Amino acid sequence: MRRGLVLVLVLALLFGTPWAALVAVGPDWPAPVTALGTALFAVALVAFPFLMARGHGRRHADWAAKIADTTLGAVWVLFTWTLLGLLLRPVLALAGVENPDRARITAVVTLAVVAVLLLHGYVEAMRVPRVRTTEVVLPRLGRGLDGLRVVVITDTHYGPLERTRWSEGLAAKINELDADVVCHTGDLADGTVEQRRGQVAPLGTVRAAEAKLYITGNHEYYNEAQGWLDHMEHLGWDPLHNRHHVVERGGDRLVFAGIDDPTGTGSTLTGHGPDIAAALEGVGPDDPVVLLAHQPKQVPVAVGAGVDLQLSGHTHGGQIWPFHLLVRVDQPVLQGLSGHGDRTQLYTSRGSGFWGPPFRVFAPSEISVLVLRSGR
Repeated sequence: MRRGLVLVLVLALLFGTPWAALVAVGPDWPAPVTALGTALFAVALVAFPFLMARGHGRRHADWAAKIADTTLGAVWVLFTWTLLGLLLRPVLALAGVENPDRARITAVVTLAVVAVLLLHGYVEAMRVPRVRTTEVVLPRLGRGLDGLRVVVITDTHYGPLERTRWSEGLAAKINELDADVVCHTGDLADGTVEQRRGQVAPLGTVRAAEAKLYITGNHEYYNEAQGWLDHMEHLGWDPLHNRHHVVERGGDRLVFAGIDDPTGTGSTLTGHGPDIAAALEGVGPDDPVVLLAHQPKQVPVAVGAGVDLQLSGHTHGGQIWPFHLLVRVDQPVLQGLSGHGDRTQLYTSRGSGFWGPPFRVFAPSEISVLVLRSGR
């Protein structure tokens, strides 16, 4: 009951605020314009929860998900910039502009800004991610492994939108980067293997000199996580399901360990959920460790285990500004390299794809290249 009331309140704010400011209160549009605007908002408000349930429920009706996700992104941007647009009204008042012209100018400027941001956000979401290179010094890394190139992708979220060509471009870009190790840190797809097989297939062409490693994110546990672990293994990736893989070069060792997303603990799958002890079983105390863990908030586990570097995604860098403010309530880091405890560093990727709304506003996607440097 309480969740239902909260949902109704959130939807009323998201749809009602732009409707009131841009259509109903202040602009005093001609009656046909007001009626049309009101009808559009009313239809969107009523249809949205049904489309979301139909699109993201058990049956995964992709047509409904596309409409619902696009609506969600559009109304979030519209809500945000409607509130910011209200700051223009006192400026216009000081300039001597009277109502209803003041409210109409604000409405037109707001709609223009929203249109530009949605267009830019769509292009940004659908492009092959930019490459972001970061050097990371690991004090315990042996000199034989100095310069090891680790490419990180995450949050590809293959889903309702057909993105096979995008996936091919992603794989091609990775193959240009001379990777020693390629890591996918979870949220591979939204849907089952049967539904998303074609979109994921290009990842089978990814090349790495030493290893291709994959872990689960929270979204795998909404869509047959074990099926995705098995399928990625079939594509030539090494699923680090609470286990590790050792890279050796020049007589030095580097352990890549992976743990499940915490969502796995509450799933119906036996033996799923993060288990750092199992992932590091047999690892020597002097071996440097890179841990793949989907969510940045898993970093206390890494600190407790003496991990040198944790690789995460999950945040999408906020994806659509200013959603990053809400992400920071749940996660300790939004993006980039950060230090935790005496030894552990955390690299949080903004993600390579997007979830839901096909927009990225002030939160560009990335393919992360981490060049590991020896501190010895």
